[in-house]
Amino acid sequence: MRKFKANDVFKPGSFPEHTYISRTSSEFSYSYEFRLKQALNTSGFLTSVIGPSKTGKTVLCEKVIGPNNIVSLTGSDFKHSASFWMTVANKAGLSIEGQQIQTTSTAGERLPGVSQSVSSSTMEKFVTGKDQVIEYFKENNLVLLLDDFHYASEELQLEIAQQLKDAIRKEFPAIVVSLPHRADDAIRKNPDLSGRLSLINIEPWKPDALQKIAVTGFEALGITIDPRLVEILAAESLTSPQLMQTICLNLCLLLEIDSDVSITKIEDPSTLHTAFRATTTNLPYKEIAKRFKTGPSTRGQKRKTFTLDDGEEADTYELLLKAIAIDPPSTALSLDSLKLRFDKILGDQLSKPDKNSIKKTIVQTQTIIETSDSIYQVFEWKDEVLYILEPLFLFYLRWGMH
Repeated sequence: MRKFKANDVFKPGSFPEHTYISRTSSEFSYSYEFRLKQALNTSGFLTSVIGPSKTGKTVLCEKVIGPNNIVSLTGSDFKHSASFWMTVANKAGLSIEGQQIQTTSTAGERLPGVSQSVSSSTMEKFVTGKDQVIEYFKENNLVLLLDDFHYASEELQLEIAQQLKDAIRKEFPAIVVSLPHRADDAIRKNPDLSGRLSLINIEPWKPDALQKIAVTGFEALGITIDPRLVEILAAESLTSPQLMQTICLNLCLLLEIDSDVSITKIEDPSTLHTAFRATTTNLPYKEIAKRFKTGPSTRGQKRKTFTLDDGEEADTYELLLKAIAIDPPSTALSLDSLKLRFDKILGDQLSKPDKNSIKKTIVQTQTIIETSDSIYQVFEWKDEVLYILEPLFLFYLRWGMH
């Protein structure tokens, strides 16, 4: 019998007790855990954490604060909210709206020698204010974690920043989390918050740190894994510890490690490819990729297509997905690098899409993203660079579209 089961060790969606890896940023000699503790212990400051998607920002907060002490909200939670503090209170389980009975007395008709009064009751609503919410957080040692701040509109971001500016003066503990290229300007560039911010930039995971997840996890299961396979796992995890956790878990499930105690070493590369494909099975990107591949309506006009090595015909929308997916995997692609990838796919063909055509395809795809549900927000075109916001989408393009 193994001491742990695979899903005790590899936890893609929850705190990885046995495979948590502490990291230190390249610019400072302090761990991210220390820096977050330092920020939260600095009274009157707001903490701003910026880092790529699926890089463990929330797990870091859980490690330092404890999951039971975090009240987590996202920028999208405030899209239709009339009150910032009402939303925060509801999430924390604090009732801030109620009713009270107000009793009033008035003089009634007086009879000779008798004094009378008439009382009446009315029901009035009351709403507990911001100060009560702040006090509740402080009394219960809670921290507000405002994740995916960029999902809120620019107007709401500014409004929330204003609310937080006043709250941190009263020592309200709050962390705002966003993506690097969508940096929360309403927070970091807000003059009202100048001198009251603790800034933490989370760097993408490097291969050696990702490799530690696999090595540590399999050691906990009593299994050794070939170092060459660990390198492949790290490369395909696309700087995401969550993706590494997922792949390793699926590898364990495919090998039936929980029930087969005779397995003590993993060294066959083909098992990794099987695990990669299995990892894409339940990812929600099939329809998204299909929508991007179809592109916008042509209104009866036929798009120009290009012939691939296998004889397949593909237009620029299909080529864009293929260009994103090919080696080497990258979560940020400039227009020039995308042009090189298009050229690589099309080989020696004389007719190839130029940079203007590629850019037009990206802009049109970006329009599809902006007019669709939030799950479609898997990449973003900004400043002539295509940023992959969702590493799992890139992984799906590489291993799920075959």
